[in-house]
Amino acid sequence: MSAESNGDDAVRRVVVVGGGLAGASAVEELRAQGFDGDVALVGAEPHLPYDRPPLSKDVLLGKKAADATTLHDASWYADRAVEVRTATVARAVDLGRRVVVTDGGELGYDRLLLATGSAPRRLEVGDGTPTLTLREREDAARLRRALEAGVHLVIVGAGWIGLEAAAAAREAGCEVTVVEPQAQPLLGALGPVIGAAFADLHREHGVDLRLGVTFDETPPVAADLLLVAVGALPRTDLARAAGLEVAPGAGGGVRVDAALRTSDRRVWAAGDIADHDHPALGRVRVEHWDNAIGQGRAAARAMLAEPGEEQPYDGLPYFFTDQYDLGVEYVGHVPRGRDAAVVVRGDLERREAVVLWHDDGLVLAGMHLNTWDAIDGLRAVVGRRVDAARLADPEADLAELAGVS
Repeated sequence: MSAESNGDDAVRRVVVVGGGLAGASAVEELRAQGFDGDVALVGAEPHLPYDRPPLSKDVLLGKKAADATTLHDASWYADRAVEVRTATVARAVDLGRRVVVTDGGELGYDRLLLATGSAPRRLEVGDGTPTLTLREREDAARLRRALEAGVHLVIVGAGWIGLEAAAAAREAGCEVTVVEPQAQPLLGALGPVIGAAFADLHREHGVDLRLGVTFDETPPVAADLLLVAVGALPRTDLARAAGLEVAPGAGGGVRVDAALRTSDRRVWAAGDIADHDHPALGRVRVEHWDNAIGQGRAAARAMLAEPGEEQPYDGLPYFFTDQYDLGVEYVGHVPRGRDAAVVVRGDLERREAVVLWHDDGLVLAGMHLNTWDAIDGLRAVVGRRVDAARLADPEADLAELAGVS
């Protein structure tokens, strides 16, 4: 697709702010769609874009080096005439002038994608215990080096990152204590029944799991190393300061429509920061790698589309986790506070099950535990309204319930 030059809506230069999966995927898609105008990618980290999921999985398990997670080398970007500015912070966006102000100068744009990701929440610990978060390459490399037999790792937070780190640490022979203020791990994401299954899993593997424990300023137990894994906040300061619409609250993302366009018609947002008007699920903001990839690509296509012809992004949020001998895939999203019923097909004690969350038959999310042939059915049924009574029938095929042949 050639860069057009037909007036004020011409697309000759695209700037992408954010060097993560969403930003890198958008750049890939721009060139894949044949766009031959100028493309600039601005990233605050000193690295080329890299894959984050392996940081808490393969890297911590010692299966992959942290610096082996790069998505493309420098020659890939050079061959596609993509200007990559690493170690460059975007300080401001001037919507009127269509300029991104960075600490290395100004970049003009015809279309702008904000893909600034999220930042880990932090805790102040005053007892001198070495403390880490797990977000960037350096975090994963440092934590992996510290995982040795006999080391006592205390993890604050029993979410996905905390539990994956706990599993890796136990496999390395560490003593592991996990402190979680809620009544079960993953309570907000999965609810009490499935959260309890994860609690049992980790206790069976020797994790000292302390639930309902508030962490104040010092660890509740002595530790050699402390990992803070209490979630992340979307990096929306740039968008907010520019005057773009941002959802209220500390975890509120940049408001985008179904095609990922912000309140400014020349600016899109994708990935962790996007509060997306999903065609099937309603308002969704998730921090999963697959969502970042899909939204980055979709935003790129939307930026190149003729006005009014942008296609909505309808990809379903997806993630996976492997902990000990448990493999999980999850599709969809249950918004916090939404009253969703839980259906379990199979045997949670054996950890061979399919779990569905629905609201009066509208299937919001589905997950399998070690049931690898279930993922296609889950993808088919999530976002559909089906007979709630038949959801619990293990003999009822999910794709057939959804009307997908």
